[in-house]
Amino acid sequence: MKYHTLYIALALATATSAQAVTLRIADQKGNMRAEMASAHQLDNLNYTIEWAEFPAAAPLAEALNAGAVDAGIIGDAPLLFSLAAGSQVKAVAVSKSVPAGLAVLVRPDSPIKTAADLKGKSIATGRGSIGHLQALKTLEQAGLSDKEVVWRFLQPADARIALSNGSVDAWATWDPYTALAEVTQTGRVLVNGVGLATGNSFLAATDAALNEGDKRAALQDYVNRLAAADRWANSHVSDYAQTLAKIIGFPPAAAEKSFSRRQSHWQSIDDNTVQQQQETADFYHKYGLLPKTLDVKPTFYRGLTVAQGG
Repeated sequence: MKYHTLYIALALATATSAQAVTLRIADQKGNMRAEMASAHQLDNLNYTIEWAEFPAAAPLAEALNAGAVDAGIIGDAPLLFSLAAGSQVKAVAVSKSVPAGLAVLVRPDSPIKTAADLKGKSIATGRGSIGHLQALKTLEQAGLSDKEVVWRFLQPADARIALSNGSVDAWATWDPYTALAEVTQTGRVLVNGVGLATGNSFLAATDAALNEGDKRAALQDYVNRLAAADRWANSHVSDYAQTLAKIIGFPPAAAEKSFSRRQSHWQSIDDNTVQQQQETADFYHKYGLLPKTLDVKPTFYRGLTVAQGG
């Protein structure tokens, strides 16, 4: 009887300990939380999630750097700037997607027909954003220097207005903004990111969270649920697009176009992903956006795996 009582006490202590684990997750509107909730992957957790929603990657990266959150979703470019600033953050899983929604847009009636026509024109984008990368890659492919255009560094909402009223000639942006412009016929894709960008986004976690056993275990479970939610959404595109449209406040057609063409899936960090990130870092350094060369290898953590299928 004594041993039985001790066993129950230990079991209760273990359950209480597991339940006491809290993951502070940084998200962007219409991203992980929306997908996981739609797929019922937030049901029956043995840990608690505290969500923090951010309007863009830059403030999310700041929260990670400050240790205000344990993990968050972040694009390859913002992750590089975070690491260059000396943050104690590691990429633990990667979302691979087709970058068809990453694009340089012009107005539908614009005389600009090819990337070469951007010479001397103004381009709106976020400085250091994936849109900035797309614009630079587009110019380079056309044989143009970044000095041969006029840069207007604006947030997406302001850039959209600037393109519409003719304040800028082009806008380098990403989905769902690209899809919205196409569906509402307020923008025309000049060049998209296929063949120019990696399409990689990362789940990044702080060193502190990874060094804490219970949080690391919770993060492993979270990663697998996130991957399962993405598989569900990709097999229920129309259903998920309705939910996504409500969350982001965009027409269902734009939400569906944005999500369906990504063909996203989460996977474990591999050598190819590390090499792609190194090439992106070198590209940004070439254009002076990173002040010094950056070795990205130490910024990846391979202790978490992503379950596939099912």
